[in-house]
Amino acid sequence: MEIQLWKELLDPYEQAVSELLQKFHNLKEEHRKKNLYSPIESVRGRVKTVASILEKMQRKNIPFESLEEALEDIAGIRIICQFVEDIEKVVSLIEKRTDMEIRNTKDYLRNQKDSGYRSLHLIVWYVVQTIDGPKRVQVEIQIRTMAMNFWATTEHSLQYKYKGEIPAHISQQLTRASEAIEMLDNEMSQVRSEIMDAQIDSQIETNLVKDILRNIENLYRLDNKREVIKIQNEFYRIFSMHNLEELERFHRQLDIIAEGSRAQAVDPAVNHKNP
Repeated sequence: MEIQLWKELLDPYEQAVSELLQKFHNLKEEHRKKNLYSPIESVRGRVKTVASILEKMQRKNIPFESLEEALEDIAGIRIICQFVEDIEKVVSLIEKRTDMEIRNTKDYLRNQKDSGYRSLHLIVWYVVQTIDGPKRVQVEIQIRTMAMNFWATTEHSLQYKYKGEIPAHISQQLTRASEAIEMLDNEMSQVRSEIMDAQIDSQIETNLVKDILRNIENLYRLDNKREVIKIQNEFYRIFSMHNLEELERFHRQLDIIAEGSRAQAVDPAVNHKNP
């Protein structure tokens, strides 16, 4: 296959990865903006290199004419979660979408590989729009916890170093490490609700601070500067208390003040009545 034809073959997969990265990032941001816990911690993506594709084709004896059908992971998305329970929540989010269709599921959580590898893989169909019209491509979506990802990344590096023939003593160490990581994930699940509550509170605080500062900035343009400075100082005092309820109360009061200032700016008659 000529170099230019490789580029033409892989361009739709590059587009699919780019679009899906943005869509999953938007899912995470939508949770954040609504003060909801996001099961998505981070998202990464890649398209296989030509060298990697050729190696897999040779290893599995795949002819060029069957390349796109036989290789399910030319395009890959990796979704990292904090907890094992989040993996099924991510699957549920994907199942509800109309812009991708799940073709196959590979569950290496319930059916762990002999090496110790644990993850959940979805093979999905995704349609990209090209100048030649729509093209449906396969994308492999790997969903795993941060701990699983640490193990898998390490194991992958060792597979590359030893050309797939990892020495027995290192394989045994990897197996023990995999068992320890499974125990870690289970332990983290025990404190999941507390961690989720803390993260939600932190996100609520972040959003409140953003709204408060925006209101103070708008008031500074519209209202008495000395009064706005007092409001700002009061905000700093309340923020230093690290009390979410007090911050929410201040936010509500500031909203009322800001709404009144906006009304005065829109209707000059208000200013004459209330000099």
